[in-house]
Order: sequence, then structure tokens, then C-alpha cells
Amino acid sequence: MDKSGYVMDAYGAPGGSPDRIPKAESRGDQDEIDLAAFGKKSQLKRKFGFISMVGLTCTLMATWEGLFSVFALGFTNGGPAGLVYSFIICWIGTLGLFSSLAEMASAVPLAGGQYSMVSEYAPPGASNFLSYITGWLTCLGWQAATASGALLGGTQIQGLIVLNNPSYHPQRWQGTLLFYAVILLSLLFNTYLVRYLPKIEGLVLIIHIAGFFGVLIPLVYMAPHGSASDVFTRFVNGGGWSSQGLSFFVGLVSGVYSFLGADSACHMAEEIQDASTVVPKTMVATTILNGVLGFAALIAILFCAGDIEAAEKSPTGYPFMEIFLQATNSPGGATAMSCVILALVYLATIGLIATASRMTWAFARDNGLPGSYWLAKVEPRSALPLYSIGITVAISLLLALINIGSSTAFNAIISLSVASVLASYMIPITLMLRKRFLKEPTRFGPWRMGRWGALANIVGLVYAIIGFFFSFWPGQSKVTPESMNWACLVWGFAVLFSSFWYLIRARQYYHGPINELES
Repeated sequence: MDKSGYVMDAYGAPGGSPDRIPKAESRGDQDEIDLAAFGKKSQLKRKFGFISMVGLTCTLMATWEGLFSVFALGFTNGGPAGLVYSFIICWIGTLGLFSSLAEMASAVPLAGGQYSMVSEYAPPGASNFLSYITGWLTCLGWQAATASGALLGGTQIQGLIVLNNPSYHPQRWQGTLLFYAVILLSLLFNTYLVRYLPKIEGLVLIIHIAGFFGVLIPLVYMAPHGSASDVFTRFVNGGGWSSQGLSFFVGLVSGVYSFLGADSACHMAEEIQDASTVVPKTMVATTILNGVLGFAALIAILFCAGDIEAAEKSPTGYPFMEIFLQATNSPGGATAMSCVILALVYLATIGLIATASRMTWAFARDNGLPGSYWLAKVEPRSALPLYSIGITVAISLLLALINIGSSTAFNAIISLSVASVLASYMIPITLMLRKRFLKEPTRFGPWRMGRWGALANIVGLVYAIIGFFFSFWPGQSKVTPESMNWACLVWGFAVLFSSFWYLIRARQYYHGPINELES
């Protein structure tokens, strides 16, 4: 056992005695012990508890809301049956994925999340390089995800205008201005109103669940219903792929996208009370709750889709708005239902800025980013990383300008979030699995899976590899410059640049997480 009191054992070693974590005087004391074990000082206020964090991660993951927004890709490649069975696969895979990360987050409750885990579990000779690359991937993924959330909110507002005023012709520059409005309003809750954020997130959890019923009850009650055979046995290969199986895996990405984000709890860890226990419980609870709501929403929308071709060609740009219109036969009713989803998308953007900025701050604290001296600063009165919050918002505002010139180029940036975040999951899980198979001494926290850990690691890793691979595929087999998925080019450039920068410059000053207590 190391000085933190956390169990250090070889997985499966015979006769290992279950060392106990020493009791602290309070939850705050245990949090300080956890930080000190990694040489870190407490700089942020611990104001989040279990309920408020579940509210943040559930709305940020936005599974049932996201399915309404992105189910068109899965319908084109896979069809109704493909969506149902791919959702089940994604749910099981995500449980394995986040259970694996939750176990490591319990042992390494730091805001750095994945790159801190890699630094802990990687072989000494590869630790610095792997943690550096993981840190860059995680930062890129969350910065891109923040921009994608704001764009979703801005373009949905345009869709609602079209729904109520068919003569309106949306322009990309208008969508970018609405993007700015969503980002700047979310910034307000991450700065001036931040002291209310934990209470707001607890309320958001209620809205997340109540909104689910507020949308599904009128949809199921008022819409015409399809047959069970259409939902559970009808597959579609609308992308023109060589086989139905390949089409199924291309459409799987819609389910993968809907289940990303529970690791936001890791990056908020240094603002959570009793983080080593609350963070892993939050990740698992979020995956289970959102899986239940998401599966129910998917079944409902497939049975009540109505004229799906009209929905896919909807001038609003969002098929779910047309489905709501067909169900209620009223623009006002469809608008009210759509506003529930829009509100939750906005609330998710608040959490995205919080998560992306904390990840940026944590990586800068360990000299992982250009300008780390400033990005690592914490404003003493508010205990907020204001420079990291500011750069997160600035990056989103700059990325939004790309949308004015080309929505295709901006969509590549959005796809970068899926690939980067999945890659940041794969690296620490692979390292943990390596330790388990080699039965090396391993740090565990109070939340651990025991002998089920290896199975969860394998399930999560296989799922992440499949999702990562197909996240680069376009929706159609016949590709044009407009329909091409350019995420592979963007992601490849980002990885090559960070690797090259590490070799020529960063390895001189980046040596993994810094021991602040010694310095």
C-alpha cells in the first residue's frame, strides 16, 4: 500500500490481503489525501455531489435527446432494426467502457482524467509520451465536442424558425451567430452564475427525466403507429454499401455518439466531494439511466416515425421536428416538443464548457499545452480556471467561423470529437488490461470490479476500437468532396503534430503529472 492508503496489489495474486483505506475525519480530508498521493494541491472548490454530477453527465451525454437529433444516419445505414440492435450493442459496450474508466477514476481522482490514468498505469519508459498524446486527444475531443453542442443548439433554433415560417431560408452565417449566442449564454453560467451550477444541475436532472416523458407521451399517444415487424426485422442499406453488415456498422456511429460523455465526471473530479467514490458511481449510474431512457425513446420514435422519407427531407434540417409535426398536426405542438430537446441541448453546452475547460486547466497544470503558465492559473476569489474557460470559449467561437465557409469542413471538426475521445478511452483501458494479464502491482481505489474487471476492459476496448474505426467512414459508399468524412484527415494531422511536437520540443519540459508538493 502506498502513502495514500490505496490498495496496491497484483490482480489475481493468491493470498493477497485486502488492505483497507484508512478512514479520514471527513470526506474533504479524504479528498485532500487523494490529491496529496499524486503530489497535487487543492485549488478548486468542491461544490458538486452525486445528484448534481449525475445531472451534469446525463444532460451532457444526452442519449435520448441525441438519438432524436442523429438517428437519421442510423436509419439510412441499418434501418429500424439496425438502430434497435446497434443501440443494444452500444449500451453494453459503453457499460464495459465506462465501468473500466470508473475503476481507474476511483484510483486516480484527478481532473486530468485519462492522461492521468495513463501516467499511472503505463510502463515507465512509455509513460510520458503516452500520457502526453492522451492529454492532447482528450483536450481536442472535448474542445470539438463543445463546438458541436453549440452548433446543434444554433441550427435547431433555425429549424424551429423554418417550422413556423416556411418562407425562411436558413443561412450558415445566421446559424453561426446563433451558435455564438448559445456559447456566450453558456459562458455566463460557467462564470458569474457558477456558484448556482450544482443546484442547477440537480434541477437539470429532473428536467432531463421529465422532458423525456413530456416528449414521448404526446408522441406515442397522437402519432400513427407502425408494425412490430417493421421496427424489429426491417434493415436498410441506404448508403449503397457492399453488404447489409457493413451498412449496419457504418450506422452504429449514431449510437456511439449518443453514449459519449460520462467521463466528464473525471474532469470535474477536483470539484466533487468524495471524488474517489462519487465519480465512478456517477459514470455507471449515468450510463444505466441514459441507456434506459434512450432505448425507450428509440422504440417510440421508430414506431411513431410516420412518413420517414418526408422526415429525412424536412426543410428544418432535423427529421424529429417533422415527426413531431406529423404526430401533432400542429406547428405549435411540434415546436413545444422540440423546445424541450433544444433546452436540454443548451444545458448540455453548459456542461461541455465546464468539462473542456477543466481538462485544459489540468493538462496545462502539468505543462502539457502551449501557454500552460497562463492556462493553469486559478482566479483566487472564484477558484475558477478563468483563462482555461476563456480559451475554451474562444476556440469554439473560432471554429464556428469554419461553418460559414463550409458545413462539410465543420462537420469534420465535430467528427474529431468522437474519434479523439474514443482514442483517449482506448489507451488507459489497454494499459489496465496489460497490468491485469501480467499481474503487476496495480493501484485501485475504493470502487473496483475485482475479477469482473478484465471482462469489462475487454468489452469496452473492443467496442471502442469498432466505434473509433467506423467514426471515419462517410454515410454513403459513393463519396463526393461534400459527403466525404474528413475527420480521418483532421485526426491524423492532430496526432502527427502532437507526436512531432513532443519529440522536438515537449519532451524537454513535459514529464507527466507534476508533483506540486515537492516543487
